[in-house]
Amino acid sequence: MSDNDDMKDAVNAFVISLEEEPKKSKKVETEKIEKENVGENENKELKNFTGLDKIVTILKKILGFICTDEDIDIEIDTENLIISIYGKDLDVAIGKNGSNIEALEYIINLIGKRKKLIDRRIIIDIKDYRKKNIETLEKIALQMASKAVKEGRIIALRPMQSYERKVIHNLLETFKDVKTRSRDQEPNRRIVIYPANSNQ
Repeated sequence: MSDNDDMKDAVNAFVISLEEEPKKSKKVETEKIEKENVGENENKELKNFTGLDKIVTILKKILGFICTDEDIDIEIDTENLIISIYGKDLDVAIGKNGSNIEALEYIINLIGKRKKLIDRRIIIDIKDYRKKNIETLEKIALQMASKAVKEGRIIALRPMQSYERKVIHNLLETFKDVKTRSRDQEPNRRIVIYPANSNQ
C-alpha cells in the first residue's frame, strides 16, 4: 500500500469518527454544564483551552490513524501558529516531497475554519521537514537567480508545491535584477526565474 493510500484510509477513518460526534453531543453538553459549576481556578484552566488546543487534539487524532502506535511529541509556536510534530517513524505523515504534510495542513485549516476555532492559517511541520526544505529552497533560488543574471536567460525550476513556490517568490522579490513567475498546471506547476531586463 502506498503512502497516499494510507493517507486516504486515515482521513476516511477520521471522517467516520467525526460523524460519531453528534451522538455524543448530549453527553458533552451535560459535562459542559457540570464544568461551569467548578471552582474559580478550574474555570481559568477551561478558559485557556483555546481553539488552538482543540486543533492540536484533532491533529493528534488524525496522526493516530496515520501512524499507529507511534509516540508523538508536539511543539506549538502560538505567535506564528506553527505546529511542529516529532516522532521516530513519521515518513507516512510526511509523504513524498512533503505532500502529506500539505494535505494534513489543508484538512486542519479547513476544520479550524468551519468550526471557527482559528482566525489565521496554521502551518504544520513534521520532523523539521519544512524548515530544512525551506533552507534548501532558498539556497537553490539564490544560486539559480545568480545563474539567470550571469547567463542572461530563463531558469526553470522543478515542479513544486504551492508553499515552496511562495518561499521562492517572496525571497527573490527583494532582488531588483531578477523576476519570477509560475507556469504550467498542477501537479507540474513550477517557477521560472529570469533577468529583470528581459522581455519575459
